[in-house]
Amino acid sequence: MSQRVLSQRELNRALLARQLLLERSRLPLARALERMGGLQMQYAPSGYIGLWTRLEDFERDALTRALVRRSVVQGTLMRVTIHLVSARDFPLFSAGVREARREWWARVHRGSGNVREVERAARRLRPLLAGGPRRRDELVEHLRADTATWNGVGLWIDLVRAPPSGTWERRRADVFAAADDWLGDSAATEDDGVAHLVRRYLGGFGPASPKDIASWAGLPASTVSAALEQVRVRRFRDEDGGELVDLPRAPLPDADTPAPVRFLPTWDATLLVHARRTGILPEEYRPRIFSTKTPHSLGTFLVDGAVAGTWRYERERIVIDPFARLSRATKLELDDEAERLAAFHA
Repeated sequence: MSQRVLSQRELNRALLARQLLLERSRLPLARALERMGGLQMQYAPSGYIGLWTRLEDFERDALTRALVRRSVVQGTLMRVTIHLVSARDFPLFSAGVREARREWWARVHRGSGNVREVERAARRLRPLLAGGPRRRDELVEHLRADTATWNGVGLWIDLVRAPPSGTWERRRADVFAAADDWLGDSAATEDDGVAHLVRRYLGGFGPASPKDIASWAGLPASTVSAALEQVRVRRFRDEDGGELVDLPRAPLPDADTPAPVRFLPTWDATLLVHARRTGILPEEYRPRIFSTKTPHSLGTFLVDGAVAGTWRYERERIVIDPFARLSRATKLELDDEAERLAAFHA
């Protein structure tokens, strides 16, 4: 039987549905993060804005409270970047990417001596964190670690960013705790973790190719392909004939499903290259969002499921910079959403 071919617009609507961008969800905060595969959070407000645009009646304090209660957590995970994930997902994600992250660090810094130095620093760090979270500057001073060593330590001991650091109120994520102290011990294996990453990716971004999953997770394509042998999937083709995999019964909305305007924060993972096939970021606009001049990315807004411009918060209002002429109806919809986002900032 021939496999169903999915158009770019169908893949776009599938992405929007799974990322809770077709309609705001009433899911509990941690469950929403699991549905989306987490949120990238190098800049602390990005997690808050990313949830505001996806959850109905979301309030800023809700995320800060969840971080304090430890039902959600932020730490360095996929692609060695900071992500906001549920407490249940963190140990599995960490187990899945741990070896790949260590191998990446060793390649970048070359030489087994560097690895041994980082391993020794990680062993010295563990008892320092036994009494609870500690500030980065304090830990670096105690370890007498240079920048490269400190950046590597978190690949040999699982660390989380502890509130109030890394929150809307205190944006610098510079207080750390050992993950097993903060969340409890975990028996997750690498195989468990990789399979979980595959499922979470397909649930939040699918249908997709194994290469897309590997790009998002920061794993070798061969590792992802092996994990897919253990995951029950359905298969499709894209318009170029490439094979796509997906979870059974995951949402596949009709291509004509209306998509409301939405504001996305900086570094939203839907705009990265792993989701390129969905057309959510038109390729002619990619250099305007990600470039050497804007390494931090930009806030963007979606019109009909695609980036149509950028936004910024300035003088208590949202200022938009559209990339093309907007219809009157779209402007009215954007104005209404921008007013709500300004109130969220205030």
